[in-house]
This record gives sequence, structure tokens and C-alpha cells, in this order.
Amino acid sequence: ICQLIYDQQNLCPYSRNCICSELYPILCVLQDNGDDSHRIAQSPVVHVRGLCEAVVEADLVEALEKFGPICYVMMMPFKRQALVEFEMVESADKCVACGSSEAVYIAGQQAFFNYSTSKRITRPTNSDNPNSGNKVLLLSIQNPLYPITTDVLYTVCNPIGSVMRIVIFKRNGIQAMVEYPFCLCAQKAKAALNGADIYAGCCTLKIEYARPTRLNVIRNDNESWDYTKPYLVRRERGKGRQRQAILGEHPSSYGDNGYGSHCPLLPLPGNSRYKLSSHDIPEVVAYPLPQSSSYNHGSSSVAMVSGLHPAKMNCTRIFNLFCLYGNIEKVKFMKSVPGTALVEMGDEYAVDRAITHLNSIKVFGKRLNVCVSKQHAVIPSQVFELEDGSSSYKDFAMTRNNRFTSQGQASKNIIQPPSCVLHYYNVPPCISEDQLLRLCSEHDVPGFTKFKMFDAKPSSKTISGLLEFDSKTHAVEVLTVLNHYQIRIPNGSNPYTLKLCFSTSSHL
Repeated sequence: ICQLIYDQQNLCPYSRNCICSELYPILCVLQDNGDDSHRIAQSPVVHVRGLCEAVVEADLVEALEKFGPICYVMMMPFKRQALVEFEMVESADKCVACGSSEAVYIAGQQAFFNYSTSKRITRPTNSDNPNSGNKVLLLSIQNPLYPITTDVLYTVCNPIGSVMRIVIFKRNGIQAMVEYPFCLCAQKAKAALNGADIYAGCCTLKIEYARPTRLNVIRNDNESWDYTKPYLVRRERGKGRQRQAILGEHPSSYGDNGYGSHCPLLPLPGNSRYKLSSHDIPEVVAYPLPQSSSYNHGSSSVAMVSGLHPAKMNCTRIFNLFCLYGNIEKVKFMKSVPGTALVEMGDEYAVDRAITHLNSIKVFGKRLNVCVSKQHAVIPSQVFELEDGSSSYKDFAMTRNNRFTSQGQASKNIIQPPSCVLHYYNVPPCISEDQLLRLCSEHDVPGFTKFKMFDAKPSSKTISGLLEFDSKTHAVEVLTVLNHYQIRIPNGSNPYTLKLCFSTSSHL
């Protein structure tokens, strides 16, 4: 029964909820009559699952505070799960017992409850006081398909309370700290925005309390802003003599702000998660619309990648992996820093996406570190030969394998984090499952464990499908090696280019 419930979580929400609602009470009875050694011990922390995509922290608190005071909530938006810590174990007991005997709805969808193996949710502040907060929030922006600037975050966060300072940084994906004047404002902002999407289906906010109690801002720009000191300006260039710029600072079509004018103010629905009370939050929230042309002084379109396997990684394999998140212009390995390469991408947003999804993943037994480079372009200097005999520099600007060369082509790409399931396409119909397995074996990469071919039209010249691997690492390595592999068929004039990407499916 446990396995069946687990399998249903990958069906559509309607099927999953129907089956889980029937099986979950049975599981609870079996748990009660079974060996106590297999039961999860009582805990003040409750694991909540089966949440809808639009749920935020405030929805959880509103639905569960009837069981007792809640001292902390940790959202897991992409898993549609959450951890809720009650002040007393008795409150958690009531929550779990009620969820097993009757349907409990959160934001209009039935949720399921069990004790967590944790006795306390770890806070970033590591405070011993479970009720302690901070007036500074740490925002992690997940799946950032659109640029995130201080203007965007101010527009999102200021309706809850007066924002004092914002700092954006990009060490581990895109994160930001937002400082409010009082802890109460930060608490309300965390409840209202934790788990929400800035834009539909992307730029999801995961919010925790930050360690610092005050932010230090030295300039006002797209990545930092002190709203108590409007006189702060961008960092000035050196006072020495400068070369004359023929056309001035930048093209007139680019503004200092990476976004255009804000869209009209949107009225909030009566049950909006942003509206905590009639006195705390204004009736309207304005959202800036992303534009394709932007100019960001503090960003770079070059990513620095370290932790590369010296014998198994080269320029082409870096391209195969990074092209899923944006166009690749040039790749260069650094001779002075072994196992490190510079990747020049189409724009800084492509770099942000690559950092978000590829930083800290394991490839060929080594963990990648992806960050923004201080360089603004890759210069083909000090070219040398890598261990596999290929060149340390390669220009991909004219390759047809870039997937974001036009707006129509870019819209077909689904930006996905690495997963254990690969989607393959542009494969000749004569290729079989055994031939694909043989291809993996010939290139010394792990073979897939499950295979699925999509039904194709009779007139289709190519086929597509899914490949499931034992682990995410295996799938990443196969994609790195075999993406854009040229498949030649007998009597065929042109080869087929095998194309791979990460699938939205979690398993077959």
C-alpha cells in the first residue's frame, strides 16, 4: 500500500487524490495494528503533502492553526509538500489524527499528514527560541525564467510592509535579502509570499529568516537598494582619464532599469493570500512585466564552471549540458586553473538559469561549481590541448544546436532541473531500444533501466520518447556525452542529430 500511494503521486492530481484518499485511512489502521517499530514516532513537526501548486505559507497556517499554535513552517514548493512545526506535540497529534479520519483541505485541495522524523525544523538563524524571527528575510528564487531585480522584489514585497533595503546575490542560484523595519512586517511577508510565484509557473519564492539583522547597501542599482537613502548612486568609475566613448554610455533604447513600465495595478481577490487584513496591506499589487531587452550593469553573460573532470570533460560536452538553459557562444578551459572553464552564454539570464539548475550537481564523480564570472566575454587566448586531445577553446556561436536562437524556438524549451528521466527526440524510426542501449555502452556511460517510445504519426520522419536511469547523476552523464550525437543510418544522406533534455516526468 505504501508503494502504491508513492506511485500515485506521479499521476494527475485528480487520480492521486482519489486513490490516496481511499488508501490513506487503510494505511493508518494497518499502522495501528502493526509492529510499533515501523511507526514514525510522535513529533511536534508534521509532514504535509498533496498540496496544490498555488499554496503559500499563510494557507497552511489558516487551515492548521485550529489544532494549536504554529511556530514555524518550511515550504517545499516543487515537491508540493511542507513541514509544519507546532508548539506542542498534542497539537501535532490532533492534526495527524484528524487528517487520517476526515478530509482536511488546504487552499481548496485535500492534504495528507504524518509525523516528521525531525523533532524541530532547522532555522537558518539557528536560534534556540522556536518563535524567534528576524526583520531580514532570505529569499531563494527557484526556476528564475525572468530577470530578478530590486524593482521586482520591491514591487512584490512592499505591499506587505515598508521595505527598507534589498540585496541580491548569485552565489548559489539567485537569492536576495529583504529588510523590513520590524519583525512583524517580515513575519507577515514570509507568511504571505512563501511558496508564491512571482510570475506564473516560475520564479517561485522560498523564504526563510536571514542571519543578518541589518543590511549594508553601498549603492542603489538593480542588485542592491537602500530605500532610506535615495541619494546613493551607482558606483562611479575611477577619476583617471577615460577613453572617449563614441556613442555615449549605452544605447538609448536601454534604460538603467532592466524592466519597462509597470503593468496597471491589479485588484486583489477577496481571498488573496497577499491580503492578511484590511489594515495591513493595500488593496492592489503591481507587477512589472519582463522585457527581452534589458541592461544590467552588475551582471555578466559569462559563467565560470569549476570541478570539471580533467579527462572526461571538454568544450563540446560542456555545450551539451549548458545549452539546455540558453545559447552558448564560446567555451574556454583555463590553463592556470585546471578543471575550470569559462562559458559565454547568450545573456546574463541564461547564466542565472544555468547557475540555478547546474550548480552543485555531480558529473563523472565530481561536483560542479557554477557561478557568475567577473569576465564579460571569453577571449580565445592561451589555447592548449586537453587530456582527450581536443582544443581548450571552441566557438559555438554559429552552431545549429543552440536552442534559443529565435523567440519561437526558445518558447519550445521547457526549463527543467536535472532529473533521472531524459526526453529524447529527432531519432530515426529504425532505431530500437537495444541500439540505444548499445550506444550508451559504446560511449562508456550508464545504460537506461526503462524505455518508452511515443506514438508517432505515420508520416513522421523521426521518433521521440523517454529514458529512465537509476539516478539523476547517470542521466546527467548520458546527456553530457550523447546530446547531439550524430546517428547515421545505412543509405541515408544526412545523419540524424540525437537531442536530449531533462523530462518533466519523475519516473516511467
